[in-house]
This record gives sequence, C-alpha cells and structure tokens, in this order.
Amino acid sequence: MRISVFGLGYVGCVSAACLASMGHQVVGVDVNPAKVDLINDGHAPIVEERIGELVAKAVGGGALRATTDAAQAVRDSEVSLVCVGTPSAPNGSLSTTYLERVADQIGRSLAPGHVVVFRSTMLPGTCTDLLVPILELSSGLRAGVDFGVAVNPEFLREGTSVRDFFAPPKTVIGESDEAAGDVAAALYEGLPGDVFRVPIPVAEMAKYADNAFHAVKIGFANELGAICQAMGLDSHRVMDVFLADRKLNISPAYLRPGFAFGGSCLPKDLRGLVYAARKADVSVPLLSHVLPANEAHLQRAFDLVTASGRRRIGLFGLSFKPGTDDLRESPLVELAERLLGKGYDLRIYDANVTLSRLVGANRAYIAERLPHLGELLGDSADEVLRHAEVCVIGCADPTVLDALSRAGERRIIDLVRVPDAEAQRGRRDYTGIAW
Repeated sequence: MRISVFGLGYVGCVSAACLASMGHQVVGVDVNPAKVDLINDGHAPIVEERIGELVAKAVGGGALRATTDAAQAVRDSEVSLVCVGTPSAPNGSLSTTYLERVADQIGRSLAPGHVVVFRSTMLPGTCTDLLVPILELSSGLRAGVDFGVAVNPEFLREGTSVRDFFAPPKTVIGESDEAAGDVAAALYEGLPGDVFRVPIPVAEMAKYADNAFHAVKIGFANELGAICQAMGLDSHRVMDVFLADRKLNISPAYLRPGFAFGGSCLPKDLRGLVYAARKADVSVPLLSHVLPANEAHLQRAFDLVTASGRRRIGLFGLSFKPGTDDLRESPLVELAERLLGKGYDLRIYDANVTLSRLVGANRAYIAERLPHLGELLGDSADEVLRHAEVCVIGCADPTVLDALSRAGERRIIDLVRVPDAEAQRGRRDYTGIAW
C-alpha cells in the first residue's frame, strides 16, 4: 500500500521504517525539516535498536522518503497514519493541538476511499467527537461512507520498538466501518499476535489500560523493594518467589524493583486517565497515587545521593530507559535538575545522548529542564568518573560498568541493580535503591 506517516518521532519513525521494510511505499511527514532531511539522507532522527539500518535500507531502496508537504503526501497515499504527540498539560488534561492540526491538513486533501489511521494515544471520544468532525468539515466528505477512520494504538517500547513492531503482543483496531478496519488490519498482515477489531472508543482506552497497569506494576515493585531494603531483605529474591506464580501474579514484565518510571507515555497517560476520571466524578484512589508514589521513589534516590555530604556527583545515564535517547520526563533528568538546584557539582555521561542529535520535542524538553546540558555532559564514562565523589548508576552500559570497576573508594548509588549487585551489597560504599 501507499502510506503517509504523520509525525517522525519515535512511533512515527519506527512505524514508517518497518512498514517500508514490509514492502509498502511510505512517505513520512513532519513539520521539522531537520527530521525530514535526516530521513531523506538515509539516517534515523532517533536512537533506537536497528532503526538506522532499516531507514538506510528503505530509503536506499526507494520505499521510504520524507517531506514537509502534508497535502502532497496525502494525495500520494491511500492510507494516512497519524503518529503525532499528545502531551499533557500540568493538570493532566490531554493536548490535542497536534492531532487537530494534522486532521485538518489531511482533510483538506482527502479523496474518497482514503483511510485515516490514528496511532497517537488519546482518550476515548477524542477520535469520534473531535477528530472525525474536523476531517469531515475540512474535506466535505463523510466518515464511514466516503472515507474510513481507524484507531490503531501502538504497543512499542522505546529501546525495543523495532522488535515489538514485528512481534506485537496484539494488534488493536478500532474502526469506523468494516472496510476501514480491513485496510488497517492489512497493514500488519503476517505479523503474530491476536487481532482485535473493536469500536473506536475501546481501542482508544486499550492503550490507557495497558500503560496504567504497567505504571501500577512498577510502583508496586518499587515500594516493595524499598520495604525489603529497609528490612535487610533482597527484594529480587522476594520477587523471584512472587513471580513463580504465573497463574495469579500475571507476568514478570515491569515487576523488578528499580528506579522511578518516566518517558513520554506512562506519566502522561496516567495524568490523562486520572484527569478524565475526576472530570467524570469517578474516584480512582490507586491510580491517582501512582505518580506520587513514583515521585517518592525519585526522592529516595535524591536522599541517597545527598546523604554522604559529598558535592561532586557523577551521573551515569540520562535517558528514561536503556537503548534510547528520549529524555522526556526521564527521572534521571529530574534527579539531575534537583541536584543542580541544590548546588551540587554534577557531570553526566550517557552514550546515547548527544546534544547535537536531539531534535523536536525531545530537544525542547531538555532545553527547558537542563538548559546547560552541553556543559554537563562528559565525553566518556572515565571522564565523569574522574570528576565524581559519588557515582550514581542510572544505566548498565558496558562502558559505564567497566569504568565503575575502577571506582575505588567512591560512593556508589545503584539505581539499576548492576550485574554483581548481590556481591556489592556488603560494601560500605555501595547502596542499591531498592535491594
């Protein structure tokens, strides 16, 4: 099929490259010319496992290109995939600004038979009550009659998103009509996993159900880990017993005590879901306390770092999880910001984070939170190690672990549980956040 993909961030770039590798003709659309130029030069605008190889091959073979011309992209395609961001406001409400803008752009060039597929995360009712009317008004056509609409939430994890695309746990398609659903399903023909053809609001809610539960699991594991640490227990051994029950305790995903969660999905979607519940006068005491619980876990890390009284801090890792350069709502960024605010002398190393490569919302976020990041970043793990009196381990990058093997008498705060954590636990200068 001929596909236009709107938004070349993590979801859009991965979707575009993977669909192109499956034989589709794909044109990516973005307002940021830097992202468009990178794609057309055969380079990915994001750091992600295998994505560079896929983009280079797809562009070289003529299956993938990018443009800032939304109208032409719609005219050149049969299906438009919308992958733009839906950031949350401070009160948790969902921002649909980018969705509305793209819906209007697509509608102005929409032809009968076209199918618009929304991959962006949005609350139930957003598509039917907001976006479909915009499409109809801009095009003069009727959804479900003249053109199709589908909601197809993504279940991609940054760092493993290419693998997740080709081996999805499920495919969810909310459809305005059966024909639109058929087209959306055909995009993923041949991929494993169950396919759910459901009403549009059910598809919208499915993503929130997943992310809310993932966040709850992380919060549960981290709180249990903190209790175990206070009682002198190895939380991972406790969780080994807990996870042995696959019948009632579900699965091991996300259930390993570690650092606070972050990123562009879990915090935002939790805020959005809690906001929607409050607006509907529904009490959600558990969900409304997951983010405060996550914040308390972040505060534990800050307290551990500052307890020694030493002022020179080396932070190893900055992105919100391994294998990505995404800094949005990263708990490590928040930790760095707090340390700087209290006057600590901080240096940072993350192999995936290079200031010159950050683009779009990712760059805007870090410019607001850590405007002088370039002065804080070290060129190597050893450089940051030489600066540090306290080493904060926020990633398990091999170069970081190698450098830390030479840490000597430096204070070690482990947020990721390094491979030899069990042996390290007996050392006076080593502390794990939840083990």
